Amino acid sequence: MQTFRLILIDKFIWLLSGAVLLATLVPVQGQAKDIASILFNAGIFLVFLLHGTRLERHEVKAGLANIRLQGTIFIWVFGVMLGIGLLLSKAVDQILPADVALGFLFLGVLPSTVQSATSYCAIARGNVAASVVASAFINLVGVFLSPLLFALFASAAGVDITSETIVKLTVILVLPFVLGQTFQKWLRPWIMQHKELTGWIDRGAIALAVYVSFSAAIIAGMWTRVSGVEFIWLAAALLLWLGLAFGGAWLLGGWMGFARADRKTLLFSGAQKSVAIGAPIAAIIFVPERAGLVILPLIFYHLAQLFLSAPVAVRLAGDED
Repeated sequence: MQTFRLILIDKFIWLLSGAVLLATLVPVQGQAKDIASILFNAGIFLVFLLHGTRLERHEVKAGLANIRLQGTIFIWVFGVMLGIGLLLSKAVDQILPADVALGFLFLGVLPSTVQSATSYCAIARGNVAASVVASAFINLVGVFLSPLLFALFASAAGVDITSETIVKLTVILVLPFVLGQTFQKWLRPWIMQHKELTGWIDRGAIALAVYVSFSAAIIAGMWTRVSGVEFIWLAAALLLWLGLAFGGAWLLGGWMGFARADRKTLLFSGAQKSVAIGAPIAAIIFVPERAGLVILPLIFYHLAQLFLSAPVAVRLAGDED
């Protein structure tokens, strides 16, 4: 019962699902598309300004003291998960459309979530402090590292990260984050007093990015370019990835001899992937028609990980009792 309640109250699940559904039924196009793109860029700038303002530098320094746990999470996210994405991308290359297959590699280079990883870690009675720092630090690094890793491994697929793209990534993602860190002393008190408002700004901007990308893909004929059989293959590959990600992270924590609370931190901070970082990066790197297909694995993985994390967290909490 608690599992279903957690899923029902997770606003982000319904917001992302609504963005995909709205793009399918009423895709944005014409002049409205230009306006939506401007709002998207402004929204993402604001989101990363908020990220930079919220993340206190002393939290990162304190969390990094547990080098063994944090290092393992970092290697799992940007090493093992990248390897899984690369292998799956090659495995489905002849089965799925090229951009969807490329989406598996894109999914692999992304950092983990922040809010949901920490929330489910708390429900599971894990090491919440370590989870907060791990997720925040990995997202900080991911802003810089994820595009570079994707450029490195996707070059063989004909993806060219130009200097113009790098400048755009810097202006929309990196610059606001740095500004947030710089003016944190003055901005953070107001932001922390209005968590509900800033939370909706976060979710709304990401949902808008998904809506714009999916709209372009829908207009370009996404549902005709990806057949029903191909969707089954996509779902099967993502289910395999979820099993490897969650099962592997949990087993690795045991093999490393981590305390049970730290194993839970590794599980949720290591196995989840962030659409909050992925959707903006994809929208900057690719034209909207391609971005919608590239983030297809990311959207489905993100939703699936939330549905899976709820019962897992409840089960792990029950084991403590």
